[in-house]
Amino acid sequence: MKQKNWQEIKSMSSAELNAKLVELEDKYYKLKFRNSAAPVKNPLEIREMRKNIARVKTLLAEQKKGK
Repeated sequence: MKQKNWQEIKSMSSAELNAKLVELEDKYYKLKFRNSAAPVKNPLEIREMRKNIARVKTLLAEQKKGK
């Protein structure tokens, strides 16, 4: 994830992060489905998508804790 995008995501509210999480998970499942039918051009995209989902979930957990 680019530094600029990371700063934008860190400054989002929890409602925006939840929306972003839903969007990323939807893209991830579609990408996995396309990969199972026919290999995608860049398989590292799947790994990066998974990491982005984890980052958003981590930020949500931190916000929930009150950090």
